[in-house]
Amino acid sequence: MPYQSIFQSGMFAGKTIIITGGGSGIGRCNAHELASLGARVVIVGRNADKLDTVRQEIEADGGAVETRICDIREESAVRACVASVLKSAGRIDGLVNNAGGQYRSPIESISTKGFEAVVRNNLTGGFIFMREVYTQWMKDHGGAVVNIIADIWGGWPNFSHSAAARGGMHTLTECAACEWAPAKVRVNSVAPGAIMTSGLDTYERQDDEFIRRVPSKVPMQRFGTEAEVSSVITFLLSPGAAYITGSCMRVDGGAPNAREIWWPSTEHEASPQFNGFHRSNVPEVLQR
Repeated sequence: MPYQSIFQSGMFAGKTIIITGGGSGIGRCNAHELASLGARVVIVGRNADKLDTVRQEIEADGGAVETRICDIREESAVRACVASVLKSAGRIDGLVNNAGGQYRSPIESISTKGFEAVVRNNLTGGFIFMREVYTQWMKDHGGAVVNIIADIWGGWPNFSHSAAARGGMHTLTECAACEWAPAKVRVNSVAPGAIMTSGLDTYERQDDEFIRRVPSKVPMQRFGTEAEVSSVITFLLSPGAAYITGSCMRVDGGAPNAREIWWPSTEHEASPQFNGFHRSNVPEVLQR
């Protein structure tokens, strides 16, 4: 069974789209969806084995894909990566700034080195990549950028390093949307909430209970799926979003609206989910 996208077949035919962090999670899913819609996807990451696995999956499904090993935190590496994609594909129509990560820790326990590492991964790296894609191609040809942030509304206790970085990416998105509009470049962000991805397995085992009780705090009473995030990214890259820029689209089951002071959470049947990703995997932490 191929990817079950809600979008029109062939919608991205002839387009080249770069996806950072394309070796797992939301990036992997989005690469599959865009490839199924005709795009030539270039997945970027630091782990060659993960990238190669996704490449094999997409090619087995009949899609076009390239891989690039690149540390988005290193300016020279990003510059070379973008130049390499242009040499190979001849164009860059879209960028999905998806790479990132964090760990759970109270502020008092975060070292300066740890804080700076998360900020460099979740903000600085995204900035470098979008700037290079813009200056090397989109400034003269137009395009679309989608920056993946997170559910940071009202703060993100125990993830303050990532909250600071994602908040920075949110406002960077708004700035770039204005500055790059004359070049016909649209820049938007997507803020996933609690999504059922392999990223959940990167946390410490001591966080298992915390992770498993998250759905009870979400109005829709469940985790989101990778495909539910991917469909929003795909829309923002599409011609249907031609008048949308500088916006942030939340994919979070209403979690930021569930303020206990006004709305005491109640258990109820979980809402229906959409999962068009034929190769999705349930994180191990939810199976233990």
